[in-house]
Amino acid sequence: MRQFLFLLVLFLAIVFVFLSFSELENIAETLEKSNWIFVSFALLFECIWLYNAAIIFSTLYRLVEVDESRRRLLLMATAANFVNVIAPSAGIGGMAVFLDAARRRGQSTGRVTVAGVLFALYDYAAFLCVLALGLIVLFRRNHLTASELTASAILLVVAFSVALLLYLGYKSADRLGKVLAWLSRLVNWIARPFIRRDYLDVENAHFFAREVAEGVTLLRSKPRQLIWPFLFALNSKALLICVLAFTFLALGTPFSVGTLVGGFSIGYLFLIVSPTPAGVGVVESILPVALTSLRVPWAAAVLITLVYRGITFWFPLAVGGIAFRLLQREPQLLPDKTE
Repeated sequence: MRQFLFLLVLFLAIVFVFLSFSELENIAETLEKSNWIFVSFALLFECIWLYNAAIIFSTLYRLVEVDESRRRLLLMATAANFVNVIAPSAGIGGMAVFLDAARRRGQSTGRVTVAGVLFALYDYAAFLCVLALGLIVLFRRNHLTASELTASAILLVVAFSVALLLYLGYKSADRLGKVLAWLSRLVNWIARPFIRRDYLDVENAHFFAREVAEGVTLLRSKPRQLIWPFLFALNSKALLICVLAFTFLALGTPFSVGTLVGGFSIGYLFLIVSPTPAGVGVVESILPVALTSLRVPWAAAVLITLVYRGITFWFPLAVGGIAFRLLQREPQLLPDKTE
């Protein structure tokens, strides 16, 4: 079964790369004209960004008392990003990487789910801080439009919904179970005309809710430790802004701090709210326009977008594919009796 899953994911990855071949050609041509010293620094900071994600998961796993090595968390985080892109499923595919690893190691899937939800919540919270600065930059330069405000409102709704689910688990496992059961019935109602059966087991929703509530309850006794994942999440955004800065330098384009923060904010905002996986096609269209509105020449803005996406999207995607394969080759371990 695991071999079949790997072959399926590999097939989807090949199809995705084939459909994006023209973009890869443009990125390769642009990189040939770039300053490779600054491109190397950008790649280095991107690697640090990948490791920073593993640190965030490590702190969250400790919060919910799940024992996992940082090396495996690095593999899982990069593999989850890979799966989310080539098999888009609103983040569920990526979360399945963590849940599959938890089942094979005898860990609580509910606690691992809490860690995953917290990761998303911290990521939203950290980005909202940066987004606030970016919107201020756009407002001061008279380039704040309804599209940015609408996308920001969508992000707020998503972040609030994630926080609400955690709050329900914190207050009552029964309430969370009812919400998850309702969502399961909704998914079954949508999927039944296509697959002729229920896609999700509604009864499992209540059991899963109790596991999630157990994981959330563990957070009550560790309020001070909740600040560390947020600080690392902020660091994640700072690292990506540095990557953007090195991209400007690699192409010899002058910039200001306001240009970096404003451009990154809009690019990352539409990456999150985009209906396509990791903002494919959307970010490549929006970011040059945003940079141009921040007084970057159009030709330079297009080249910067190509290099930046090559480093922050295609490079992690390739690393994630390798990580996914390494995870698939790991043997199943006996359940940990201390869990």
